[in-house]
Formats: sequence, structure tokens, C-alpha cells
Amino acid sequence: MNVTMEQPIGARLVTSDDRERAIPATLRYTAADPLAVHIGFPAHVTLDGEEVTWTFARALLEEGLGAPAGIGSVHIWPCGPRRTFVEFHAPQGVALIWFDTLLLRRFLRRSYTVVEPGTETVDPVLDQGLTSVFGVN
Repeated sequence: MNVTMEQPIGARLVTSDDRERAIPATLRYTAADPLAVHIGFPAHVTLDGEEVTWTFARALLEEGLGAPAGIGSVHIWPCGPRRTFVEFHAPQGVALIWFDTLLLRRFLRRSYTVVEPGTETVDPVLDQGLTSVFGVN
């Protein structure tokens, strides 16, 4: 069954002059893409005026709630008991956004009711492609 869950969430964008701006976001998790979580931002808060969705590993979100995590375009780390920072790297620049940790944890727990951690499976075609790229059997 292809179950998708979404959760609107408020966030705070940290600007280059260390001010904060409230922005809306939407967290999404779908059984069709069980290893990933998605954070969407509406067009009016993006640089190019188009909706943007960032997709990254659900395990990265889980790890980043407890300790600094991430390489590449998404980095996540806790900042005290109530805030979690997510840093997005794109060709246009870097966005630093913080979320309420409790709400991120709640979303993560809800995602486990859709697909339990460790039971994720990927499409056989994708699995075959990954096997051929990495040369593992």
C-alpha cells in the first residue's frame, strides 16, 4: 500500500545578518520512497519564486536530531533541546533554517508507523541499478 503523510510545520530562516524570518514548510514521507523524507517550501519564500522540495535520507534526519550529521547538500544538527538546524546547500547559496525539535521527532515517529526502520525496501529496478553501479551482489 502506498501511504503518504504530510505535516505542515513552521520554520525560521536565519538570514545573512543573523535575523530570523518565519517561513512555512511541509514535511512529507511516503511508503513509495521509504528511505527518504521531503521538506517542501512554498514559492513565496524561495529565491526563484518556485516551490522547492528537498529530499534526503530519513536516517539523516534521525541522526541529526541527536548529533551533527550530514555531508553534501544537507546538514542537520541539534541546538539545545528545542531547536534543530537544517542547512541546505544549493548552487544559489546556503539556507540555514531551524525547526522545533519536538515537531521533527513527532513527524519521524509517525513515519515509522508507515514503514518501520530497517524494513524499507526499494523498487527492484532501482535495486538492480544500484547493484550495477556499485558492483555488489
